[in-house]
Amino acid sequence: MTYTIIDMPSVTSASSSDKYSVILPTYNERKNLPIITWLLAKTFTDAGLAWEIIVVDDASPDGTEEVAKQLAKVYGEDHVILKPRAGKLGLGTAYVHGLNFCTGTFVIIMDADFSHHPKFIPEFIKQQKLHNLDIVTGTRYSSHPSPNPSSTAPRIGLGPGGVYGWDLKRKLVSRGANFLADTVLNPGVTDLTGSFRLYRTPVIKDIISRCTSKGYVFQMEIIVRARSLGYTVGEVPITFVDRIYGESKLGGSEIVQYAKGVGQLWWGV
Repeated sequence: MTYTIIDMPSVTSASSSDKYSVILPTYNERKNLPIITWLLAKTFTDAGLAWEIIVVDDASPDGTEEVAKQLAKVYGEDHVILKPRAGKLGLGTAYVHGLNFCTGTFVIIMDADFSHHPKFIPEFIKQQKLHNLDIVTGTRYSSHPSPNPSSTAPRIGLGPGGVYGWDLKRKLVSRGANFLADTVLNPGVTDLTGSFRLYRTPVIKDIISRCTSKGYVFQMEIIVRARSLGYTVGEVPITFVDRIYGESKLGGSEIVQYAKGVGQLWWGV
């Protein structure tokens, strides 16, 4: 298979009525938030797309909330919307909270720590439009999009997926987690634990209303339930870069929770 690397395209096929809502859960992201906000604003503006960013801050002690307020002044309160919570209440509930304030036709969920680069968003949109998908998820573990475009369709993607900045142990844990989930649940995607995704707004609202898990298992449950409900899911290769500032929030308790979550989804979905 020949794979062509292309420059970031203009998303000319997106409907003029489409609007993209980005949910950014934050905890101690004071240094990262201005960078990711600038990149998101540039990406959407260059592509001529309507957009908004919903910042869900869990009472960060480093001043993330104050930074978000300043960014709202810079970009406009219609573009950067701060919706803080009283404490650190978990990743899954942060998405649920943020979704209540989204006004877009599509919702994008991604990390605020610059692990996910906004340059892939136009590729997600191209893939969604090309195949009329309900969900597009980024994959670190594939070199080509799924479904594959026809030979006459525009190329999708900026190159093969990958992970940068992780030591061997963390790479093995991630690979092992995906292998376990793929074997037990057969979700039909190559990267079930990824958290960089594009959803139709009614679709993610429907799925979330049925979800029961929290934390990092939440992302996995969304895809498993999407498949069981008959929603269409596609993938686009992405590169994941370990966070620039701050410390990873993934610990031993999250790994145990993940293993339990696989079993619960196998039994209950």
